Amino acid sequence: MCGRYAASRRPEDLAGIFEIEKWEPEETLDADYNVAPTKEVHAVLSRPLKDADDPRPVRQLRTLKWGLVPSWSKTPEGGARMINARAETVHEKPSYRRAFAARRCILPADGYYEWVTGKQERELEVEGKKKRPRKQPYFVTPADGSVFAMAGLYEFWRDRTLPDDHPLAWWVTCSVITTEAETTPLAVAPEEGPHSLAEIHPRMPLMLTPDRWDAWLDPSRTDPEDLRGLLAPPPPGLMRAYPVTTAVSNVRNNGPELLKELAAPEEGTLF
Repeated sequence: MCGRYAASRRPEDLAGIFEIEKWEPEETLDADYNVAPTKEVHAVLSRPLKDADDPRPVRQLRTLKWGLVPSWSKTPEGGARMINARAETVHEKPSYRRAFAARRCILPADGYYEWVTGKQERELEVEGKKKRPRKQPYFVTPADGSVFAMAGLYEFWRDRTLPDDHPLAWWVTCSVITTEAETTPLAVAPEEGPHSLAEIHPRMPLMLTPDRWDAWLDPSRTDPEDLRGLLAPPPPGLMRAYPVTTAVSNVRNNGPELLKELAAPEEGTLF
């Protein structure tokens, strides 16, 4: 799954990486090293500009809220639970299928966090000696330092309790698509700890390699069967994972120190 990630690249850098044609400096976000559900996030998408005469889709950098609210929802309350969409079923689930066909985006990240229950902690849990085992967070990121481009969906929701001209009348929300985690060895693995993504968690965000960006963002591609071909996992061996401080477990903590690699898992969380 993807429940937390880091996104520190500057908007101008993202504009160059993704060949962005339109972005508004006043709408951009600061670096966020602990992105959590319901937060505002950067998204790359292609659609015609509002109130423009040219109907051509324009690649844009937009600010969306993480937690998808389907357009038909009566309230936005379920958005906090809809942060991930499964690649295997995204084309058929009522909450996602319309967005999958017409509103796809890329959510740029440095990488994502995932938590592993340490071996000693698991043994205590099995023995019933500890109900809430301490978990060691790991940071998963491309081994070559490139952007982690997560496949996403976005949706528009109209708050009917507000007038048309109210700034909060429309919500634009998003979800991360996840797939089965790789069982092949990591490109770079910690000496003490997991050696594949599947050993960390059975799910992972679907990373899109640059050769798929154009097709994924193309709004003219609407055939679900055609689009499902873009949901294939990336080639194996692209990722590295390393232990980071348990401070990341508290969403109030935020800073580049959260990405610092630990020499070994913290005491009490050994893999």
